[in-house]
Amino acid sequence: MATIPQLQAVLDTLKLAERLKFELRHSYTSSGRQESVAEHTWRMALMAVLIEPYLTQTVDMAKLLKLIIIHDLVEAEAGDIPVLDVIRNPDLRLVKQQREGQAIDNLRHQLGDPLGQEVYTLWYEFEEKDTYEAKVANALDKLEVQLQHNHADLSTWEEIEYDLSYKMDRHVGFDTTLQQLKQLIEDEADQKLKLAGIDTDEVKQRALSL
Repeated sequence: MATIPQLQAVLDTLKLAERLKFELRHSYTSSGRQESVAEHTWRMALMAVLIEPYLTQTVDMAKLLKLIIIHDLVEAEAGDIPVLDVIRNPDLRLVKQQREGQAIDNLRHQLGDPLGQEVYTLWYEFEEKDTYEAKVANALDKLEVQLQHNHADLSTWEEIEYDLSYKMDRHVGFDTTLQQLKQLIEDEADQKLKLAGIDTDEVKQRALSL
């Protein structure tokens, strides 16, 4: 049975996590507003539930959902540094790593053992992407981002995001189901760009240099 201090630590963490409901990401919704980190994480979890029966390997579903839910928890403290900002300024990658590393360390101490250590270990498992569950979680993370872009008005996209629409292969190569899902999402993006009069062959060629 949990102790009062343990439960208080859980409540303190949930209070911190509430920030994810208003920590905004670069992506926009189809209604025209920016999405929150919590909304991104929720749909990643739903994607995992819906795609699990079709994955080519047996997946530890409890672990997969934990990886998804915990991974962005650090952004409640560290904030979200968009991928586009990192591409434009590679020095931000180290800043992001340091902030998030400190945030997950703080969470480990706040929750105490053994729960804090479990959360800490799961976060780094996602980061290292060595296990099948971590690879699936990472793939869903990238696919959900593109899916959200597909739903949003093209005016909310930056031009580099045209190129990134064709850069998801490296995240799904380990699983044929995820490769097929990636292709469907990429095809949606391709159609969206073509309808806007954008030369997608040129975009694909440019994407090769990224």
